[in-house]
Amino acid sequence: MDQKVRQFEVCTQDGSVDRHGNPAIRAKTGKWLSAILILVNQGLATLAFFGVGVNLVLFLTRVMGQDNAEAANSVSKWTGTVYIFSLLGAFLSDSYWGRYKTCAIFQGSFVVGLVMLSFSTAALLLEPSGCGVEESPCKPHSTFKTVIFYLSVYLIALGYGGYQPNIATFGADQFDADDSVEGHSKIAFFSYFYLALNLGSLLSNTVLSYFEDQGDWPLGFWASTGSAFAGLVLFLTGTPKYRHFTPRESPWSRFCQVLVAATRKAKIDANYEDMNLYDSETQRTGDKKILHTSGFRFLDRAAIVTPDDDAEKVESGSTYNPWRLCSVTQVEEVKCVFRLIPIWLCTILYSVVFTQMASLFVEQGAAMKTNIKDFKIPASSMSSFDILSVAFFIFAYRRFLDPLFARLNKTEPNKGLTELQRMGIGLVIAVMAMISAGIVEIYRLKHKGTASNSSSLSIFWQVPQYMMIGASEVFMYVGQLEFFNSQAPTGLKSFASALCMASISLGNYVSSLLVSIVMSISTRDDLPGWIPGNLNKGHLDRFYFLLAGLTAADFVVYLVCAKWYKYIKSEASFSESTSEEEV
Repeated sequence: MDQKVRQFEVCTQDGSVDRHGNPAIRAKTGKWLSAILILVNQGLATLAFFGVGVNLVLFLTRVMGQDNAEAANSVSKWTGTVYIFSLLGAFLSDSYWGRYKTCAIFQGSFVVGLVMLSFSTAALLLEPSGCGVEESPCKPHSTFKTVIFYLSVYLIALGYGGYQPNIATFGADQFDADDSVEGHSKIAFFSYFYLALNLGSLLSNTVLSYFEDQGDWPLGFWASTGSAFAGLVLFLTGTPKYRHFTPRESPWSRFCQVLVAATRKAKIDANYEDMNLYDSETQRTGDKKILHTSGFRFLDRAAIVTPDDDAEKVESGSTYNPWRLCSVTQVEEVKCVFRLIPIWLCTILYSVVFTQMASLFVEQGAAMKTNIKDFKIPASSMSSFDILSVAFFIFAYRRFLDPLFARLNKTEPNKGLTELQRMGIGLVIAVMAMISAGIVEIYRLKHKGTASNSSSLSIFWQVPQYMMIGASEVFMYVGQLEFFNSQAPTGLKSFASALCMASISLGNYVSSLLVSIVMSISTRDDLPGWIPGNLNKGHLDRFYFLLAGLTAADFVVYLVCAKWYKYIKSEASFSESTSEEEV
């Protein structure tokens, strides 16, 4: 008995294993040593990614010859594709490769794409020599050169997109949620993960952005390549210490089994309160039994044991047919996914606001006064204020705001804001950010110069809108990461992180669609439109106010969805409950 107790004391109880497939020993694997390696890896990879992404809109206009609206749409589509690839990475991770292998392979693709972009920019795209700056755009490129460029940037999208959702979940895997100390660290990890993501982009938004704005594109891209390679090497050095969750079956097969089984039993009377619901006794180590809930009653039919099910089990001589009968836990996993979808949909419009930092905020800043004496501030470097805001509000929330809300909470003492409440606050701050951006544009137009895309209004008037976007990210995206990771079934953790990224993806596509619709309508009767090549002739402020109105309406819908949502309730993990029985 004592030996068994000692075994459960030294091994994790969430089902994680070491690299050899043995139960992970708590003292020798995971925790903050492994997590810090992953956080630094995330910072280096983000530096590399934003070293390309933050100035991509300027690269497209100055090197590839696109106009402002076309470049903004291209960036939105590219960024959207990055996050669509996150779904591919999550599927491969949850179903086949596991998170470690998926992260390593996609990081390799990321590095290859950066090498191709760096080489092609230096050798093929910067023609004539010295082009690529605002005063000297490059000449049109051949189809071959254009194809090489797009192949490289979309290979970068594939690598970074497939890696990103898995590295977040893999980092959280280093902590045992069933341990009180490690469980608290696991929650804290998501805040530090988002902080690492933003700090990693700080150098790319300042130093690299400056050199790229001056036309030294190869230097910026090669620096990004070096950062990504260093991150990959660092990630691999932590291999002996990592904890893993081995995928044992496709979670999507389990998902489909519930839908098929429920459909087969569609004619069963819905009033089945007194009927026997199947609760499988066989569970994998670390799995948790999810308690039955009353919603989505149609799906519960999949767990009803019928005489046909018993007869088929007797005939086969083994177990029930999983395509006819599913456990309550399996049914509740599908319900979890269905309950997450409305919340997820409400985050898409927030991502439309977020993506303006990489496109219209940059174009707006480039049309303002960017000089301090002889020094010219790159418009894209203003996103540094967003990063500083994220760092400040993560620290302020964890140290001051969360304890304050916990003391003020009379319903559940010592518990701060829920993830859903934090996400709602993020939406409200996003509305304020768009209103601020619209007001700044009104004043910019009042101080516009005679030259195209010029104004005497200082670019530092953009600071409030960047700061508010940063604050909203801390509430929305960090809360979203925690929420989806805690509410997703065990076999769909990477998919949950991918959903967070997919909302950003769809936000970029919706942003692109909105820009196209607005330009189509506002350019009628030979008008220049709201977002023309020369912003001094447009009304970018109206577009910002449109986004503020849409986000406010989205917030109302979000309140309804959050009120409707039911949090997942589960029993103790299989390994934990087993140990208690044996002791």
